[in-house]
Amino acid sequence: MSVSGMVRRISEGGQAPRTERTLRLDHRIRTVLVTETRGAAALLAATVLALIWANLPGDSYETLWHTEFTVGLGGAEISEDLRHWVNDGLMVFFFLLAGMEIRRELSFGDLRDRRAATVPILAAAGGMIVPAVIFAAITAGTSAQHAWGMAMATDIAFALGVLALVGPRCPANVRVFLLTLAVVDDIGAILVIAVVYTEAIHPVPLLVAAVLLGVALAMRAAGVWRATPYFVVGVALWVATVESGLHPTIVGVVFGLLTPAFLARTADLDRIERLLRKFRREPGPEAARTLTIAAQGAVSANDRLQYLLRPWTSFLIVPLFALANAGVVLSPEALSRAVTSPVTIGVFAGLVVGKTLGIWAASALVVRTGLGRLPSGVRLPQVLSVGAVAGIGFTVSLFIAELALTDEQVRDEAKIGILAAAVVATMLGWVLFRLTGRQKPAGEATSLQPPVEPSGEHHRGPLGAPVELVQFGDYECPFCRDAAPAITALLDRHPGRISYVWRNLPLDEIHPYARRAAQAAEAAAAQNGFWAMHDRLITADAFDDEALAGLARAAGLDVSRFVVDLDTAIVAAQVDADVRSAHDSGADGTPTFFLNGTVVTGSLDEVVAAVERAIDAVPV
Repeated sequence: MSVSGMVRRISEGGQAPRTERTLRLDHRIRTVLVTETRGAAALLAATVLALIWANLPGDSYETLWHTEFTVGLGGAEISEDLRHWVNDGLMVFFFLLAGMEIRRELSFGDLRDRRAATVPILAAAGGMIVPAVIFAAITAGTSAQHAWGMAMATDIAFALGVLALVGPRCPANVRVFLLTLAVVDDIGAILVIAVVYTEAIHPVPLLVAAVLLGVALAMRAAGVWRATPYFVVGVALWVATVESGLHPTIVGVVFGLLTPAFLARTADLDRIERLLRKFRREPGPEAARTLTIAAQGAVSANDRLQYLLRPWTSFLIVPLFALANAGVVLSPEALSRAVTSPVTIGVFAGLVVGKTLGIWAASALVVRTGLGRLPSGVRLPQVLSVGAVAGIGFTVSLFIAELALTDEQVRDEAKIGILAAAVVATMLGWVLFRLTGRQKPAGEATSLQPPVEPSGEHHRGPLGAPVELVQFGDYECPFCRDAAPAITALLDRHPGRISYVWRNLPLDEIHPYARRAAQAAEAAAAQNGFWAMHDRLITADAFDDEALAGLARAAGLDVSRFVVDLDTAIVAAQVDADVRSAHDSGADGTPTFFLNGTVVTGSLDEVVAAVERAIDAVPV
């Protein structure tokens, strides 16, 4: 691959060209992937610049980063060198993002589903424990033995950059698996920083910090959602935390965990539509302000802040951190010491060997014992590749090195090991992904899970017909709408020979009304009116509650009963069961078709052709 091609692939997130399918990988995950992988290019450039600068004649690199900078108010002041302002100040925003990502995953991400979360949680635990043990064993008896936290970390930006280079050989769900694993890894790293690498605690500032945290909680309980009050409290909390002896980046994590995360509510979207109609009739500053406030309120503060901060952390703060910390003098003497240094060998072996084996072994154990399952499209050989890529510790490893090691020579040896591990882990991950490839082994097909049941399915045509076609669909998906006439034509051409089954796969964050529409179809099914409602939903222009009630009326349903059923737990559980079926079957977008239990890929015309061939193969 040429250098220009490599840069282009990193900047584009490493994705294959888009097809007509609507991917389950939502817009937010796409944004994270593209931003982080482009940020990896900036991080790499900053690292190379730091190494070049540190090895220039003179001492300008260290002179600059040891320059004192003082911030004071009245008689109080905080004085730190520039490196500490970057590490203790700007990196708070990096850990704020980590905290918000953890909160989001716990609220409605992969960490909410116990079975889906079991594998990445235990894989991350294995990827932290094994490297730490390897490092501690190699450095036993040295002054650096307590710095085992360096070998535990994963740099998500660099890791995603490697996956971008892998390109189509890395399925989308492997990236999501790595993101989930990295979130758990972040939790471990944050706990280690807070518990292991905290200096002596001063009780009075710690009490002040606790009071300020209570103020932030009270504001949240009171419904304060604007950022300015939280920023003021956050700055005061940061100062109190610095004075208490805790590492100030903990402030970012705490605020991130407190930042609410939720999906857009139907009622909020309906209100925005009403305000938009009013604004069209009577445009003016007051109407515009009201509409803006309503739109902001419909999107969680977690999503809004991540959208605002992620480019700044990816393209400025983290590269600046690398520039301030990655500069190591690579003299022959330094390299000679590093080759035999227990610290260099320990952190290198922990990241490259420990991460790879720890993540893979823990994942294999969980899957083989049935305690959890891998995401659809992810196989154990690919988990080995993910483990290798996770060995790029870089940002957090360098961060912990600065905290844990006071001897400058030992710290430089650790940094050499971290840099060497990043290079080797990158090459190892790339090679393993090339070997495992993107395609599944011969004979391993994606099958429908669970198979079609004799009862409880929404089907047209007789169950048990010689040809069975199952569709995972989303009522807001334009491609599902395009497919509907073709499916109807198939059923009309071959009466009694096809059993067509619909299962719901609402792509919530792409189509905000999709789940509500799926619930409407299930509520109609309670009155034996699923298909009458389905046919109206697949062509509907609006899905707010008023529109759904109108569709129910047109379908001949008892509207008052329909409205009650729409919000019942039974209806929600039926939709959730279909979504789990899609996940277990490897359906990551809509429409996804299964023909006689096996997934059919390709365009709609190719799907129809496959069905026709299956019918022709059945004896009349």
